[in-house]
Amino acid sequence: MNPWWVLALVVAVVVLLAVVLGVVLYLRRRGASTTDDPLQAEPEDRPVPAVVANPIRVEPGTRARITATCTSLGWAEPLWLETTVDDPGTGQARAAVEQGADVVLACGGDGTVRSVAQALAGTGVAMGLVPMGTGNLLAKAVGVPSDPAAATRVALTGDDRTIDVGRIRVDDDEEERVFLVMAGTGLDAVVMENTGEAMKARVGRLAYFISGFGAMFGPQTRVTVAFDGAPAVRRRSRTVVVGNIGTLIGGLVLMPEATFDDGRLDIVNVAPKGLVGWVAVLMRVITRRRRGHRRIEHWQATSVIITTETPQAAQIDGDPIGEVSVLSVRVDPGVLVVRIPAGPEPLALPPGPSAAVADQAP
Repeated sequence: MNPWWVLALVVAVVVLLAVVLGVVLYLRRRGASTTDDPLQAEPEDRPVPAVVANPIRVEPGTRARITATCTSLGWAEPLWLETTVDDPGTGQARAAVEQGADVVLACGGDGTVRSVAQALAGTGVAMGLVPMGTGNLLAKAVGVPSDPAAATRVALTGDDRTIDVGRIRVDDDEEERVFLVMAGTGLDAVVMENTGEAMKARVGRLAYFISGFGAMFGPQTRVTVAFDGAPAVRRRSRTVVVGNIGTLIGGLVLMPEATFDDGRLDIVNVAPKGLVGWVAVLMRVITRRRRGHRRIEHWQATSVIITTETPQAAQIDGDPIGEVSVLSVRVDPGVLVVRIPAGPEPLALPPGPSAAVADQAP
């Protein structure tokens, strides 16, 4: 064989080996660079969700499902903060904000949601909803699904919507409490007070109707109601309710014009007499009409003071707060960011008549 061909073959083999070695070294360096990428190697740099969970409401496996959803969407594992009897969620939500949470998920019933909102209102940090209670009225109003994994997905990928909150002081208490759904005094509060957790566990939402039927024929009281600083009106009453959302448990619409972002509160006074009066009121609620019985009145205002003749049971978003004589309520417009399903903004309720006052009792 010609020696020049042998030399050329040797050179070709050496070049080929050099090329292969170069490619291998390049791929190794590239792999090391990818491994050193801080977004890959430092999970703590991912967006951080926090979950404020009511351990009584959370079902087995829920935490694992929420965590799996977070990590599958590229978020860090969530901070998991459980509520206590002494602190039903406000302190935990504040701690989550202080630790840099990008969104705080309220995992529980309406009481947990209210407590989390107490801390988040005005901060700009979004609140996600993972409904676990029997009411879940805010979650239903904004269209959040009941499945924990689906609700978590909405909390991490949905749209932000600012809503109003109600702020309420009772009697001489200087502290204002937040509510998102309804606060009230009279029959409404008695029903909440008499509906125990054991009954709700056995029959679900039906528990509220059972308690309500037993209390609906109790005595009336007299109340004075003052709107936006105007002179007070005096009425007989079985219940006075102030709402940011007008839909009750079971989908019954007590306040047809209530929406959670209109900068107004809706107020209703109900004072039927006997079974016939209650049937008429119920029909008015079922048909979502403002008219239907002269013993049910509606108002809208930015603030209201309700004074009862004698102390009455009161509730805030379904949580009984004992007997009170004065409820001072005002709206705080657009201070809470809530994460809702992506897409067109849902309406809380169909639009109703434009009149501010109707069905006034003599």
